[in-house]
Amino acid sequence: MKIAFFDTKPYDKPAFDKFGAEYGVDFKYYETKLNEDTVGLAEGADAVCVFVNDTVNAAVIDRLCEMGVRVVALRCAGFNNVDMKYAYGKIHVLRVPAYSPYAVAEHTMALLLTSIRRIHKAFIRTRDYNFSLAGMTGFDLHGKTVGVVGTGRIGRVFIDICRGFGMKVLAYDKFPAKDLDDGDTVKYVELDELFEKSDIISLHCPLTEETYHLIDGDSLAKCKRGVVLLNTSRGALVDAEALLAGIKSRQVGAACLDVYEEESDFFFEDYSGHILDDDTLARLISMPNVIVTSHQAFLTEEALYNIAETTVLNLMGFFENGQCPNELCYRCGSAEDCKDGKCF
Repeated sequence: MKIAFFDTKPYDKPAFDKFGAEYGVDFKYYETKLNEDTVGLAEGADAVCVFVNDTVNAAVIDRLCEMGVRVVALRCAGFNNVDMKYAYGKIHVLRVPAYSPYAVAEHTMALLLTSIRRIHKAFIRTRDYNFSLAGMTGFDLHGKTVGVVGTGRIGRVFIDICRGFGMKVLAYDKFPAKDLDDGDTVKYVELDELFEKSDIISLHCPLTEETYHLIDGDSLAKCKRGVVLLNTSRGALVDAEALLAGIKSRQVGAACLDVYEEESDFFFEDYSGHILDDDTLARLISMPNVIVTSHQAFLTEEALYNIAETTVLNLMGFFENGQCPNELCYRCGSAEDCKDGKCF
C-alpha cells in the first residue's frame, strides 16, 4: 500500500515510520502541502495523507480520482479543508476523530494561566534581571464562570480541568451530552446566555457553516466587558478583525489563540526572517494581552503516536475490509461519521 504523505514535518515521521513498517504501509513523504499545483505528486499512490492546511477542493478531488487515488486520509479530526459535498460518491475520506483530547484541553488551560498570571511577561522580565511586579497582577480562576462552546471529547476534558480549579461552567452544544449537566457546577445554556454571563469563553467546536465567525462583533458585544477568549479549535470560528476591534475597545480583556483563520499561509513554517504581510495577525501578536501559539495544542508525543496508529489502522481497515469506522460521509448528514461504514 503506497501513501502520498503531504505537509510533512520532522515530528510526523517517527510515529508513521513505526506503524507503517508494522503494518506494511509505504509512506512517501512530501514537505509541500496538497493543493491544485502539487496533487500530481500523488501519481501511483493508493491514498493521500493530509493535514489541516492541505487543500482538498473539487479540482484536487477530480485529479486524485483521475490518478486512481481512492482515499483521503486525514491525520486530524477537523475536515473543513475538504469539500465533503463534492467528495461524496467520488473518493473516501477518513479521519482521526480523537488523538489526545488531553493534549488540546491542557494546552488551552496552559494558555489561560499564562495569560492571566502574566507568566510570559515574567519570563521575559526575569531574563533581563527585572524582578519588578508592576503590571503583573492577575486574577483567581476559582469562582469564575467559564463558557465552553462544544462539549465533545476535548470540551469535556477542559470542563473537568476547569472544575478542578473551582470554576463554574456554562456549556453549549448543538447536541448536549446527557450526563454532563449537573444543575450546579455545569449547566447547558443557550449561546446568548453563555456570552452574557461568562468571564472566560473557550471554543471547542468544529468549523461548519453554522459556526463560521461564531465570535464576531455582535457576539462580542453581548459578552462581559473584559472577557477572556480562548480558541484552540479552528481559526475561522473567530472573526479576527472583530476580535482586534474588541481588544482595542477593551471589550475583550485578553485572547489566547492557537489557531487563526488565515493560518494556512503562515503556521507550521519559520517566517522569523521575513516581514509578516498579514496586518491583522501582526497586530494581534503585537497586543500585550494576546498570546498566539502556532496550532500546537495537539503536539504531544502521545497524540502523535495516536494519530499515526489510527491513520494506519483506518487505511488498513478500508483497503483490507472495504470499510472504516472513521469514514466521513456527507450522505449521513452534515459530513458526520458514517453510520453504516460506507460512503458509497
